[in-house]
Amino acid sequence: MLAVAIVVTLIVLLFARDVSRAAHNASGPRRSENLSFAAAANALVTRENLFDQRLDALLVGGASLSRPVFAARLDQLNGVLQGWVTTANQLRRPLLVHAVNDTLAELTLRRVAAYQTLLASVASKLSLPNPGSTRFERDPSPATTLTSTSAAWNVARFSLVREPGRAHLDALSNVTASSATAMSLSALRGSASLALVRSVAISALRVSPSALPSTPGSMLLPPVTSLRLGVSVTNRAYALQAVTLIVRLVPHAGPRAAVQRVLHATLTPLGSYAFVPAPIATVASEHATLTLRLVGAPGGAALTHTETYQVVVSPSGNG
Repeated sequence: MLAVAIVVTLIVLLFARDVSRAAHNASGPRRSENLSFAAAANALVTRENLFDQRLDALLVGGASLSRPVFAARLDQLNGVLQGWVTTANQLRRPLLVHAVNDTLAELTLRRVAAYQTLLASVASKLSLPNPGSTRFERDPSPATTLTSTSAAWNVARFSLVREPGRAHLDALSNVTASSATAMSLSALRGSASLALVRSVAISALRVSPSALPSTPGSMLLPPVTSLRLGVSVTNRAYALQAVTLIVRLVPHAGPRAAVQRVLHATLTPLGSYAFVPAPIATVASEHATLTLRLVGAPGGAALTHTETYQVVVSPSGNG
């Protein structure tokens, strides 16, 4: 589609050049303008029809794709739309007979808004990340807009057939509108490969100062006055995931109260995040239980959701 975009840009530039020349050419300026516009408009319509076919294929056959691949396809499609806006605005001037170029520009902008709304809606229904920012207000009925705009253009495209140059303007297709039905989207939501299975895990723990050699589940520390932790967590699902990490140190005896740290983060799809709680005070010869608990989604089979350590701080050695 990049090659098509480059071709469209060149055609639009040629259209502008021909318009400039026509202003100084007494013979048939309208013919030149009409034919130049037709070439640029047909290139834009070709891009829109190709997009229509690609999105339709994704909605109809995307149930077999994985979540990352499906999301990437949505992102790619969304990225194409900004080029339409640029091209449509370039075609507005000079205003041709029946305002056909202004009509195409306005219809294209409405279609961009409809497509952006549709892409965001599909992503939302599948709990996928939004495919990108939108520059237009949300269209409350994108399928209806796609149908009405394609019908409007398929009437307006005959505006130049009896004008100088007898320019032919191509028709807009409209296959996505029928695919963007509740039935089609329910098929995507029912896909096993697109189903969201939330799963998070504690993937690594860093302790400073480094713990001394000890048995599994134990943490033998040198005689220090504070314990610093770094806790890495991993999102195993392709979806944004809010999580909360609760770090709690409970002394076994003595006057010291339990210490708790609560931290929050939103993990990116298949991403990891390192929590760094504020240091926790310790005293020499202290015995305590350290618990790390991750909240927000199931841990899943063989994944760590909670870790517990028996902490022993070595005596100071003084006296």
